[in-house]
Amino acid sequence: MRTIIQRVSKASVEIDGEIHASINHGFLVLLGIGHDDTQEDIDWLARKISGLRVFSDSEGLMNESIRDQDGEVLVISQFTLFASTKKGNRPSFLNSAKPDQAIPLYEAFNGKLSETLKKQVKMGVFGADMQVSLTNEGPVTIIMDSKNKE
Repeated sequence: MRTIIQRVSKASVEIDGEIHASINHGFLVLLGIGHDDTQEDIDWLARKISGLRVFSDSEGLMNESIRDQDGEVLVISQFTLFASTKKGNRPSFLNSAKPDQAIPLYEAFNGKLSETLKKQVKMGVFGADMQVSLTNEGPVTIIMDSKNKE
């Protein structure tokens, strides 16, 4: 699994002209699911994201996690995170999981992250044409890949 995690002061996802979900102060997580991802990837990422210390403490140092800040999370599925651009100009998405595999993993990830945070995460709609808006705070943007743990 690959993620782009952005610390935001607000974020929302719009589908068919309607706001589907929105958050204040927290993380916008773009989640790409690969064809070889498993529950182990879900568990590792949920733990890492919930403990990621990128929020300012009382002294202005990036020393607090989203749990410390009681922040919110919006997760958006993003199969394009597995784009391969090695050949030509048109990206290949062969390493992205197909929907029949990706949807259950997406739902399991959101469930595990909610459980880890002890708070329901908000989500986009898998496979929908979504318009995502955000105000990146900092800016702070972190990339994580569950296949690159070391």
